[in-house]
Amino acid sequence: MSHPVRSGPLPDEYPGAYCIDAQEEEAVLRILRSRSLYRYYGCDPQGEVSRFEQEFAAYIGVRHAVAVTSGTAALHVALGALGIGPGQEVIVPAFLWISVAAAVVNLGAIPVLADIDESFCLTADSVRRVLSSRTAAIIAVHMSGAPADIVPLVALAREANVFLVEDCAQCMGGSVHGQSVGSFGHIATFSFQVNKNISCGEGGAVVTNDQALHQRLIAIHDIGLGRDATGRVLLDNESSWSWGRGYRMDELRAAILRVQLRKLPGTLAHLRTSKQRILQTLHSLPQLAFRRHADPAGDTGSFLITVLPSDHAARAIHQRLCWHNINVPSGNGNVLLSEYGLHIYSNIPVLTHQIAVDRRLFPWRIVENAGTSQKYCYGTCPYADGLFSRSLLLAVPCGLTLQDEQDIIAAFSDSVSFI
Repeated sequence: MSHPVRSGPLPDEYPGAYCIDAQEEEAVLRILRSRSLYRYYGCDPQGEVSRFEQEFAAYIGVRHAVAVTSGTAALHVALGALGIGPGQEVIVPAFLWISVAAAVVNLGAIPVLADIDESFCLTADSVRRVLSSRTAAIIAVHMSGAPADIVPLVALAREANVFLVEDCAQCMGGSVHGQSVGSFGHIATFSFQVNKNISCGEGGAVVTNDQALHQRLIAIHDIGLGRDATGRVLLDNESSWSWGRGYRMDELRAAILRVQLRKLPGTLAHLRTSKQRILQTLHSLPQLAFRRHADPAGDTGSFLITVLPSDHAARAIHQRLCWHNINVPSGNGNVLLSEYGLHIYSNIPVLTHQIAVDRRLFPWRIVENAGTSQKYCYGTCPYADGLFSRSLLLAVPCGLTLQDEQDIIAAFSDSVSFI
């Protein structure tokens, strides 16, 4: 092929932002007109955050949700509510986002890496290999749009008597055998940042079925004390007392998210349909293998991971796809996984160098963590390293047209001849 299949990039990869229209605009204007932007009180409170929490919990299929300011805040609040701290270890996957490790480190615990398999997520076998007497929690990250094989992890967490945390930031709307991600573990976190399937620009949520955990989440995300339904501070629930972190969501963002949540089924349908049409042809190319799914029907469809026979083949196809303009405007929609920035454990400099939080070298050198020694450099998770070097990640934008899909197929069909 002498000419690229496209003259310009694919549409942007921001699913939630892509579907913003007059409905979100009107929701925001309604809050502005009320002059009540704070969730607990104001001139004319609209109760948007409370309503969003109720609707979000119902969507996930859990009893409780607490809306916060970001996915990172959600992780911090969730682990804090579980009592994670010095002297404990938390198992995290080799394929993650930096915030997962940051939440563990900021609370004084030690992150312990576990390898992944072709699902690109934690497995019960890999977790079992790194379990120790210090293990307090397992964080299962549903990465790049697809759920982890979560059911065996539930069983393992129960057997080991440790907490199971689901990080669902990149898998909003995903499911396993019809059950929503976020409803399997003791607690789960979500992100509503601009890249996510529903978005208010920046935001997050924590969900749980446990009433006591819910009360601690409310306190920690706020001022360290509980509140009643009217927003009045409660002083008599000592079991939930904490030092608050001020991660409350405001009414503007909640109003946007209520609209976005109603649009999510349509967003997921578009993502899944586009990805399936692309895969129907790509599966016929013998040079290509694909990510293993715990439940293909529960994949949100937002990313396509292709596994090649070698790192040379992966690099060759990546370069040819770039030549065909198979990418998004930001340039992050077609990447070699080994170069996927802070999603790869060995690419996170503050982790590999064990950068301390304070002058005491917290948490790495404090007395409570004496006797635990972890490595985070390349080679710590060898199977993941091999997968990363020979795999490509392609974003599946929500705005793909039939022609866009055909361009992706044509570019892949041409590119495999270069390996």
